[in-house]
Amino acid sequence: MKTLTSVDPKIELLESVVYAKDQPEYIPLPASRTSDGEVVTCWKLSWRARLAILFGADFYVTLLTFNKPLTPIRVSVEKPVYSVAESL
Repeated sequence: MKTLTSVDPKIELLESVVYAKDQPEYIPLPASRTSDGEVVTCWKLSWRARLAILFGADFYVTLLTFNKPLTPIRVSVEKPVYSVAESL
């Protein structure tokens, strides 16, 4: 059973893209992207995972850096809002 599933974030004013769309070795990742390279993805947790977190389970994020500097990330439960200036 999957505990985490990616879904299209559908952020207004941002370009919709799908990463790894034509790479069968990867799972396609729907995302929204700004012109300056900010990428937003959206994830749904299963009810089992939600309950585990509610009762104190930790949530882990693994980033593949390939020995390059770590890129900043932001984790949020609120949908981000962008202005027209940020989307250009």
